[in-house]
Amino acid sequence: MKARVKWVEARCFTGEVEAGHRIVLGNAYEGSPKPGPSPMELLLIGTGGCAAYDVVHILQKGREPVEDVTCDVTAERAETEPKVFTRIHLHFTVKGKGLSLAKVERAVQLSAEKYCSASAMMAATAEVTHDVEVVDTGV
Repeated sequence: MKARVKWVEARCFTGEVEAGHRIVLGNAYEGSPKPGPSPMELLLIGTGGCAAYDVVHILQKGREPVEDVTCDVTAERAETEPKVFTRIHLHFTVKGKGLSLAKVERAVQLSAEKYCSASAMMAATAEVTHDVEVVDTGV
């Protein structure tokens, strides 16, 4: 796996991965607009994406009627440099007709404890928690 980050101007960078996908990232600087997510925000997006991917995969493999999954990620950071994440919470909203709450909770648990490498890395410095909300679209 490889990636490249290139400085564009001010506090604006582009990131590119081997497959050619690109993203603009950075922070506002001297009155300039924020060009994209900050590197720390990208870490949260990556963590949520990794966990959501696992949950969808596990539920589909178990033939659960999953229609939509959203992972809202909130975090707290240390007050001193390097200001690592100290707490991360993942809130999953899973929608489908007749979904089993127990199976959704199990999918989230498996992601957290076994499959999500991003969550595992974040857990080295942060307390990572999660909760689940199931919405039945068949009602």
